[in-house]
Amino acid sequence: MTTIDSDIDSIDLVADDAAARLLSAYEAGSSFLFSTPRGVLLARGVAATVPKTLCARENLPQRVSEFFNSAAEFGHRNPMVVGAVPFGNNLPAHLVLPEDVLRAEPLNLVVPRTPRGGGLDCEVRPVPAPAEYERGVSRVLRRLEDGELSKVVLARSLELTAAEPIDVRTVLQNLALADPASYTFAVDLPKRGEDGTRDSFGPQPLLQRTFLGASPELLVSRRGMRVRSNPMAGSRPRSTDPVEDRRRAAELSTSDKDLREHRAVVEAVAEALRPYCRELRVPEPSVISTAAMWHLATEVTGELRDPATSSLELADALHPTPAVCGTPVQRARDVIAETEPFERGYYAGMVGWCDAAGDGEWVVAIRCADVEDESLRLYAGAGIVAGSDPADELAETSAKFRTALSAMGLDQAV
Repeated sequence: MTTIDSDIDSIDLVADDAAARLLSAYEAGSSFLFSTPRGVLLARGVAATVPKTLCARENLPQRVSEFFNSAAEFGHRNPMVVGAVPFGNNLPAHLVLPEDVLRAEPLNLVVPRTPRGGGLDCEVRPVPAPAEYERGVSRVLRRLEDGELSKVVLARSLELTAAEPIDVRTVLQNLALADPASYTFAVDLPKRGEDGTRDSFGPQPLLQRTFLGASPELLVSRRGMRVRSNPMAGSRPRSTDPVEDRRRAAELSTSDKDLREHRAVVEAVAEALRPYCRELRVPEPSVISTAAMWHLATEVTGELRDPATSSLELADALHPTPAVCGTPVQRARDVIAETEPFERGYYAGMVGWCDAAGDGEWVVAIRCADVEDESLRLYAGAGIVAGSDPADELAETSAKFRTALSAMGLDQAV
């Protein structure tokens, strides 16, 4: 296996390079990294794992509040939890209290960096196969015609098996440096088949399974009384031809299908946030870009009614949005479970942090991978609505895979 260059000393940074130092300090198995357009957070060590019994999705914010009370009794001042919440209810959330938290200003690159060096020596297996994914889209479209749903987000995955253990730190660095405007994250998870939790405070076992990604979508953030969410739905792959790239962005901005899909997501987000906010602002959508995709996005902002409302409570009220599930949500969940030949796990869930004061930030867990030793599974989905074309939806998922594949030095059709 060819090793991807992980030296970041020569990154072209402007002003403070503290963010790059935090990125370099990340170590899989003992850290949580969260790099956003507003700053970088590195949480190291595990003082305690929120007990599995407290991490069921039902009443999760209240249970975490109980955990904060226990943490304070053990001398933790303004404790924080970091981690991931799964898409469905088949897994508990995985949240930990770190021993140490470091922060820095955002990564500030002169030019986003492309991955250096060679790629992984690995086998790639699509699940389902591309043709079967298209057939799944066709089946969902027939159900949409019957009127039982208006949207289903159908995902597929890539299973990669490398010749040697995958260098998580290098993949994470490449993700963060290729697109600093995204929300890059890495979360330690229990190995498959292991509990990975303890019901007491004190030294915790190191975990060697990592959930990482570079999501473009902010689910919600809370800073004091200010709330922000940036729902996305409707997209087009980027093109290397500048003229074609601009054409695709313009096409997206006027696409009736994509605007309908986007409107449904924004309305759902606004409806979920409105009970918590005394003021909520919902502007018109805009077209934004990542390295691989154009997206329709709307930045929803508001002011809280009650200072006791935490970022985790807001995130729990929003999750899952129609952007990763569909509408109506429960019916879409059922169709996803019937159609997708794999468990989503933490894909399409949420990743982030929340402190005892209620502040925090949570992103939608997309453009992500689940890594364990030599194995890695990538995920990508597309919103299926009336007017969707199976071949186009397959192409959209292929384009979304490019973010993680590029970070691993891979360039192949999927």
